[in-house]
Amino acid sequence: MSATVGNDTGDARRAGLRRAGRRPVTSRPEIEHIALEMFSEQGFEHTTVDDVAHAAGIGRRTFFRYYASKNDVAWGNFDEQLDRMREVLAAQPAGLPALEGIRRAVLDFNRVEPAEQPWHRRRLRLILQTPALQAHSTLRYGAWRQVVADHVALRRGEPASALVPQSVGHACLGVCIAAYERWLADDAAELTDLLDRVFRSLERGWGTELA
Repeated sequence: MSATVGNDTGDARRAGLRRAGRRPVTSRPEIEHIALEMFSEQGFEHTTVDDVAHAAGIGRRTFFRYYASKNDVAWGNFDEQLDRMREVLAAQPAGLPALEGIRRAVLDFNRVEPAEQPWHRRRLRLILQTPALQAHSTLRYGAWRQVVADHVALRRGEPASALVPQSVGHACLGVCIAAYERWLADDAAELTDLLDRVFRSLERGWGTELA
């Protein structure tokens, strides 16, 4: 009997998650918006795949057609964005300093349509401030750093595993995360402005700035 009561309660809770009159959704952005809203309202750890699928009016199979796990929802179309970043880096003029080319690619990577800005804030806040996502985020950070390291290695004619390419990847990710955290703390700030500023500082070198 207790199991039946628990199931009834869970079904009622999940039924309440779906907005009245909401049509089933099948696009990635729509599913992500619903999930991000639920993560914000009731917490990432307390929101299940079934909760998200029910609220979106889709089945588990459809959910997993887009995402390998609940953790991947926070990252959206990250793999496609990395492919775009590789393309932008590859298109930079041969004579352009490597860090300037990376700055351009990072700005392109982080440009978000105005209507998507509030959702992007929720996404970054979830990624940066949710302990349950940290292990998964480490893998994503590693993939991002490798794109940068590959580019630097190609420019220098050395393996991507070499010290300098790997160090540049870590440094660039570090300044990005610092800019993201600053953006989350200041509603009036523009993310691309913060990224542009910190990358230009990195390009100049911090020796004189920290003297």
